[in-house]
Amino acid sequence: MSSVPHDLVAFLVEAKRRTYAELDDDATVARPVLAGSKQLEHRAAPYAYRDIYFEMGFFVGQETVSRDDRVIWSMSYSGGARAEITDRDTLLAIYKFLRQALSAIDPEEPYRGPRRFEQAGMVYRNEIEGSLDRFRGVETIAGQDGAPLYELHYGGGLLR
Repeated sequence: MSSVPHDLVAFLVEAKRRTYAELDDDATVARPVLAGSKQLEHRAAPYAYRDIYFEMGFFVGQETVSRDDRVIWSMSYSGGARAEITDRDTLLAIYKFLRQALSAIDPEEPYRGPRRFEQAGMVYRNEIEGSLDRFRGVETIAGQDGAPLYELHYGGGLLR
C-alpha cells in the first residue's frame, strides 16, 4: 500500500463512521446529484467523501474519495437483504445491525465492517481480498441459527 496517501485511511474510517454507520439515511444531502438516490457526504480538507446509493431491500451504490477535487479512490457495491425478507420491521432490524457492524470498521481493512461482528442474535462476516489500492469482498449477515439474511459484494481501489 505504499502508493496510498498516509492520511487516506484515517479519513476513510472517519467518513464511513460519520455517514451511513452513524446517521443512516439522515445523512442524506438535500439535493443528490442523481435523482432518486441517497447521497451521503463527509469533508475534512483536503479530502471529500461521497456515498451514492439507490433503494433499500436490494441496493447498489458507489463511494468516492476526492483529494483537492480529484477522485482518487472508489468502491462500488451491490447487495441487500434476501428477496424473501419483505417485512419492514425485519429489514429495519437487519440494517440497524449492519450500521452497528459498519461502525466497528477496522482501520487495517477500512472497506466495510470488521471480519466478524456479533450482536443481538445476528452475525456479520466480511471476507476481504487485497489492500486499499485494489480490493474486493463479500459481507454477510446471518441469524443466530445460521440462516442467511443479507449479502453484499464490493470492490474498488485507488484510481490511476
